[in-house]
Amino acid sequence: MSNLLRRAATGVRDLALVTLATTTVLFFLIRLTGDPSVMIAGESATPAQLAQVRAAYGFDRSLIEQYLVYAGKILHFDMGVSLQDGQSAIHKVLQAYPATLMLAAAAITANIVISVPIGAWLGQSRGAAARVVRIALNVLQGMPGFVSALLLVNIFAVGLGWLPSVGYGRPETLILPVVSVVSFMAPKLIRVIEANTSAALRSNFVRTARSIGASNRQILWRHVLPNALLGAIALIGAEIAAMLTGLVIIETIFAWPGIGWLLVQSTLNLDFPVVQAIALVMVVSVFLANAATEALQTLADPRLRTKGRPE
Repeated sequence: MSNLLRRAATGVRDLALVTLATTTVLFFLIRLTGDPSVMIAGESATPAQLAQVRAAYGFDRSLIEQYLVYAGKILHFDMGVSLQDGQSAIHKVLQAYPATLMLAAAAITANIVISVPIGAWLGQSRGAAARVVRIALNVLQGMPGFVSALLLVNIFAVGLGWLPSVGYGRPETLILPVVSVVSFMAPKLIRVIEANTSAALRSNFVRTARSIGASNRQILWRHVLPNALLGAIALIGAEIAAMLTGLVIIETIFAWPGIGWLLVQSTLNLDFPVVQAIALVMVVSVFLANAATEALQTLADPRLRTKGRPE
């Protein structure tokens, strides 16, 4: 119990340090991108009007003063308001977050459903069909996700007209974004499961199972696949964290109203409070995803539960 509390305290400390570092660096970097006063007042605004806007939003203060005000607000869980519409910045992010979660959950589910059986099959196959699949995986792994997305849009939305290229809320609008994400994430997971399956098939416990009369199906499902998935949990967790923060291009291509799309729009509009709120939510999301992955690994592998304990 004390070990669990110690790890939790360490995790909270690490989250606080990463959040502080990320928000601090981002605060100063995004202010190098331009003057939001021009976006608020309009390009035709007079110098007097610009000065009035800067004073109203505190942009006439030094960067250090602005940062201290910003840090004080964060301590009170206040991320400020959007410079575009006056809404709460964190509220706008949390409104967009479910769309990103929906896309990430659908992509992760599809990735596992596709990758596990293909990886397990490749791990025990050496025929011509397996070689063709491996070549296809090499091609997909070297292709950026946005290229796959654009190809899918041109073929299935523009060319054939079977699926919508933009939209949100209907089941069919998920298909192209999910396939785009899976096309560049599945090859890595398939490779890991293939390697783990191949290694498990050569292990002593499999030879023992065969010697007592276990069938190939029993060996695969009871012994090989569970061990192959143990090594894949870390990659799945990393892919979840990557999707929660890295769907910017996919969401932009498909006009998917998640935090990636919101980040692009807010950056273009120099909406500093919303960009900062998105960064904070992303940091917390990645931390929680990594913590959940570590907990799942510990639950799935009993050897990790005793790691660090005295003999």
